[in-house]
Amino acid sequence: MNTPISGNFSRAFRAFLSPIRKKRTPDPAMPIGEGPHPWEAYYPEGIDWDVQFESKSLVRLFDDAIARYGERPCIKFRGRSFPYKEVGELVDRAARGFRALGVDRGIKVALMLPNSPYTVICYYAVLKAGGRVVNINPLYASPEIAHLINDSGACILVMLDLKSLYRKIEPLLAEENRLEKVVVCSVAGVLPFTEKALFPLLRRRELISVPKDDRHVSYERLKENGQGQTLETVEIDPTDEVAVLQYTGGTTGTPKGARLTHANLHANARQLALWRPPADDSRDVLLGVLPLFHAFGMTAVMNLGLSVGAELVLLPHFKVGEVLNAIDRDKPTIFIGVPTMFSAINAVRDLSKYDFSSLKYCISGGAPLPLSVQRTFEELTGCILVEGYGLSEAGPVCTVNPLAGRNKPGSVGLPLPGTTIEIVDPEDPGTLLPPGELGEICISGPQVMLGYANRAQENVDAFLGGRLHTGDIGYFDEEGYLYIVDRIKEIILTGGFNVYPRMVEDAMHLHPAVAEVAVCGLPDPHRGETVQAFVRLHAERSVSAAELRAFLKDKLASFEIPRKIEFRDELPRTFIGKISKRALIAEGKQRHPGEGELRFDGVPPPSEKE
Repeated sequence: MNTPISGNFSRAFRAFLSPIRKKRTPDPAMPIGEGPHPWEAYYPEGIDWDVQFESKSLVRLFDDAIARYGERPCIKFRGRSFPYKEVGELVDRAARGFRALGVDRGIKVALMLPNSPYTVICYYAVLKAGGRVVNINPLYASPEIAHLINDSGACILVMLDLKSLYRKIEPLLAEENRLEKVVVCSVAGVLPFTEKALFPLLRRRELISVPKDDRHVSYERLKENGQGQTLETVEIDPTDEVAVLQYTGGTTGTPKGARLTHANLHANARQLALWRPPADDSRDVLLGVLPLFHAFGMTAVMNLGLSVGAELVLLPHFKVGEVLNAIDRDKPTIFIGVPTMFSAINAVRDLSKYDFSSLKYCISGGAPLPLSVQRTFEELTGCILVEGYGLSEAGPVCTVNPLAGRNKPGSVGLPLPGTTIEIVDPEDPGTLLPPGELGEICISGPQVMLGYANRAQENVDAFLGGRLHTGDIGYFDEEGYLYIVDRIKEIILTGGFNVYPRMVEDAMHLHPAVAEVAVCGLPDPHRGETVQAFVRLHAERSVSAAELRAFLKDKLASFEIPRKIEFRDELPRTFIGKISKRALIAEGKQRHPGEGELRFDGVPPPSEKE
């Protein structure tokens, strides 16, 4: 029998291989979210799980922040600082400008912006005018942008004055019943004085001049349009009023718009604020390199940051040198990122020359955090790195390891205040599973969306039994810490066996030569699917496929060991830095097995009968 690689794997394998499951049927008389929960007894001191969240709007969150923290620095961008009071004035002016363009209750405005002051200003200005934000990744191709515009019904789009972006939306402007207005923001407009004059001269070929017609509006003109006008407050019910259409990544199909209400997003920001240690009431500085158009950055950086009066140090993209300089120069107290960001920092050779002492804690989410990355980062920087879990449909944050308390490596932590997480049998969703048993993770709580836009049947499936079904497989330990095993749709079925890619990836990460790994299932005429690993090695390290398979022999079952191992210098990534399995699977399906860059050791792969 194979030896598991850790206690966590031992529990998972016992649950998976056990022929008899201990099950309990929920009491129909007991509402979801009531009754004892295992995590309550192990909650961090001073934090209550059963807190009640008042239904409030994001406009209220913003206005409260401006009133309370007016003189504090709010945004720092390329050395230029914007105090809370100034940001409040800019949002009010832009909100009046949007209202003059016709934005009112329910009107959808697409924001296609990288991290910059414009992102924060236009986000809250649209909401203040009564509209709904549709977040769009600026890196998307024109067809993807067109799909989001069509699906959401957005009639106004906000973008930077870059030719590379404008080329993507030109086809939309040429067609009827698409975009009515385009608001163009000048990159130079938010730069410090020393750069403002030089930028248009040095980057002129990359910039567009705003066409002088009714469909194009410069950001400066937008602000002028609202001068002298009174912005009447739009009365809404925060519980029912959609604030943001947040599109899922679309890794398993067409992106869907999660309808997140004002109350959903306000509650999620409040949940994260409560998760901070009770004595930690000092002024925070958040390093904002996560894209604010992504749910994780929107909530955990922007909305959380403003709700606690933090300064947001915004970077438009992740470049490890710029991030390290920002940490050394701007002294952030909180850094929220994805695992590849922390892995990239670990790989910097002269890391000791940067000062990490200001960082109180770092939080990783968006993808599984390898234990080796977590330990190395903490050893090199002296900063606590904890892992959390969430999804766009839930605001997005659902669990986080305690920032002051027991942090369990390999776990994504405890449910946030007010959040109920249940593990159900995937084959019998009405049956709840006890600690230690693998099943589908289901969520209920104040941050859970109303549903998907324009997806009636998928909403029925997503909320079966009154819970949000995540499509993720995981389990609780006896203390209520959650462990993610894999996505239901990513489970590999090979020769009648289920293989969980994350388990295989975690085992391969234990080899000192392995820097990154992605395990996928590729079509196989004999087994249905075959297990393939794509591996990037650490610099100046080497290992063969045969050596890797030998290393895994006492850590995985024979059918879980990858039959194919491909070594790469780089792995494809999504826009927030996660490894793109979708791209790897697409490549694999286009190639005949055994061709291309695959390197085999010549040793036959293990048999399922071993």
